[in-house]
Parts: sequence; structure tokens; C-alpha cells
Amino acid sequence: MKRISILIIVLMIALPTFAQKKLTLQEAISIALQRNTTLIKSKNGLSSNEAQLKNAYGELLPSLSAQGGFNWNRVDDKGGQQVFYGGIPLTTQASVTENRSYNVYLGGNVTLFNGLANYASISQSKDNLSASEYNIAKLKQNIVFTTTDYFYIVLNAAELLGVREENVKYYQRLYETVQERNRLGSVTLADVYTAQVQLGNAELLQIQTQNIYESSKASLLNYLALNVLDDYTLVDPFEGKKIVDSDTYLKDFEDIQTMVSSALDNRFDYKSQQLNLSAAQSGVTIAKSGLYPSLSGNYSYGTSAVTTSDLFNRKVLNIGLSLNIPIFSNFSTENQIQFAKVTELNAKEDLSALERQIKIEIKQTYLDLVAAKKSLDVATKNVAAAEETRKINQERYNLGSATLLDVLQASRDYQDALSNKINAGYDFYRQHDKLNNALGRLDFSKFE
Repeated sequence: MKRISILIIVLMIALPTFAQKKLTLQEAISIALQRNTTLIKSKNGLSSNEAQLKNAYGELLPSLSAQGGFNWNRVDDKGGQQVFYGGIPLTTQASVTENRSYNVYLGGNVTLFNGLANYASISQSKDNLSASEYNIAKLKQNIVFTTTDYFYIVLNAAELLGVREENVKYYQRLYETVQERNRLGSVTLADVYTAQVQLGNAELLQIQTQNIYESSKASLLNYLALNVLDDYTLVDPFEGKKIVDSDTYLKDFEDIQTMVSSALDNRFDYKSQQLNLSAAQSGVTIAKSGLYPSLSGNYSYGTSAVTTSDLFNRKVLNIGLSLNIPIFSNFSTENQIQFAKVTELNAKEDLSALERQIKIEIKQTYLDLVAAKKSLDVATKNVAAAEETRKINQERYNLGSATLLDVLQASRDYQDALSNKINAGYDFYRQHDKLNNALGRLDFSKFE
């Protein structure tokens, strides 16, 4: 019976562990690339661009259609007098007449020249398809960055929670020490109350940090389209590498001008906008085609008869050319040309605006990364200094040469320094990834 009870207790302790699911950063990115709604819709829309390109090629080919028909006619005449020209009456006999006819037709047409609009349409469709593919690639890079950012926020909150938990333990020990020293008469009751209040504040801060951690984890799971009620444990990719070598990270980047040139060569959204401009220029060519004559050919082969056995006794073959010369189109062609030119000008402006945006994005992100490195270096030094100060004040308080307020202030400084270092570390990682994303360097293919 005792063994059964022990087994039940062990299982109850182990069940929460079994219910937890581990989630690595690589798995999170892979899930995001599979479930992101915007990405799924973009991929679905890609089929429309492919169909448009296929249709553009099809416009170069001759069309062909087949047609068959059957006609039946019956005239039921009861007879009588009928009046013809001149008012002369004519008497007819009752009669029933039936007529049947069959016909078969095969034909189509082909565009021989339409001001090169068909070739410009192919070029435009190609550019639109490639631009959509580049947009999808850029969206994937953004998903990689956003998922990583969400992941870092959760890890950041988890480390802060660990600091708060250690803080509670520290104040619990301090409270017990003050109680004991008050019992011995070496400190006043006011110190006991002060230590008790600080312990309560530390416990409250732990609860608040726990809520932030759970909320940030729920945001990550929601972005990944996972069940937020499931218990996931995130695997820290920096486990065992808590000391950030910021100098090595900065070696990945050159001077700003070189980075801008690299971004303009590599960024998928910039390539997409370049193709949008090319497509707009093809649109101008298509619009101008309305100024030129168009030449098309038509062809047909047909036969008809009153019986099916005689269908191919009489055959009609037709081949023709049609030349259309525009003279006046009520200014509709001019309107289309002007609209196409405005679209081209807007595409040029969008490309120029995107280039300016890329430049300022790279410059600002690089400066933020340098500032994050400096903040991390300072925060690391502050932790060492604050920890040593807390030890000294704790020892002085134990010896009676310092007040409890000195200990509490040193402890708060140490907690703030730890929190600042954790925040600075993850901010440095985020700025590093943000700059890589701005440069178009994030590789999403390894997560697909």
C-alpha cells in the first residue's frame, strides 16, 4: 500500500513535466513560415500571376473553336385562298412540309500585329510574377525576424522572472536575519517591519513579472497560431553562452555606405519595386499600341447539308485578313496613355522613396546597434560593481556599522543592474537581427 502511495505521488509530480512541450527557436520559425495567414494568402495569390502570364503567352497563339448545329422546321398548311401581288387570289391545298439541316464549323483568328501590345503584356506579366515572388521572400524574412523578436521577448521575461525569484529568496533570508538580530536585541523592531515590507514588495514584483512572462509567451503562441492554453517551455538558444561577445557581432557589418549598397543589391522588396517600375513601363507600351494599326487573320472551315450523310459534300474554306487603322477614338487612347504614364511616374517615386527608407533604416538601426553594444558593456560593468557593493553593505550591516537602509538600497541597485543587463543583452540581439533584416541577409530557406 505504501509503495502504491509513493507511485501515485511520483506520477502526480511528473504529470506537469510530461504535459510541457519544448519549443526551440528553429521550430518556432518553421511553424510561423507554415501557418502565417498573410504568407498563405500571398502564396495563394501567386497562382493568379502565373495564370496571367500563361494567358499573355496564349495571346500570341491562334485561337480555334468548333461549332455544330442542327435545325428542324415544319410548316403545317391547311390550304385556302392566299393573296399575292396585284390582289390575285390563289387557292392552295392542305400540306405538311418538314425541313432539316445540319452544319459543322471550325475556325478562329490570330493577331498578327497590335502595336507590340501582346509582347509588352508578356513582359508585364513576367515582372508582376517575379515581383510577387520577391514580396513573398521579403515577407518570409520579416516572419523570421518577428518570430525571433517574440522569442527573445519571452526569454527576456523568463530571465527577469528568475531574477525576481532570487530577489524574493534574498529578502526572505534578510528578513529572517533581521528577525533573529531583533530577538537578540541588536536591531530595532523598525528594521523588522522594513525588511518585511521589502519582502512583500519583492513578492509583488515577482507576480507582476510572472504575468508579463505569461503574457509575452501567449503573444508568441498566438503569432505561431498555436494553442495559447498549451504549456510550452522555450529552449534558450544562448544556453551556456550568456556572455555576449558584442565586438564579434559588430564585425558582421561594414561601413554604412557599403551596407546600403549591399541592401540595394539584396533586398527583395527593392527588387520587387524595380520590377513594378518595369511592369509600369510595359503598361505605357500597351497603352501606346492603340495609336498603331492592327492586323489580324481569320480562318474557317465549314459544311452544311439536309442529311448527315451529305454533310461533307459541300465544303466552305475561308481565310481572311483584317486591318484596323485607328483614326479617332474619342480620346480614349490618349486617356489610357496618360493613365499608364502616371502609373510609371508613381512607380518611380515609390522606388525612390523605398531607397531613401532603406538608407535611413540601415543608418538608424546601425546606430541603435552601436548604442545597444555600449549599453550592454556598461550594464555588465554595473552588475559587477553593484554586486560587490551589496556584499560590502551586507557585511557592514552584519557587523553593525551600516543601516538596513544601506543594505536595501544596495540590493535595489543590484537588482536594477541585473535587470538592465538582461534587457541590454536581448536588445543587442534584437538590434543585430533587425540590422540583418534591413540588409536583406536573413535566411529563411533553412527553416522551411
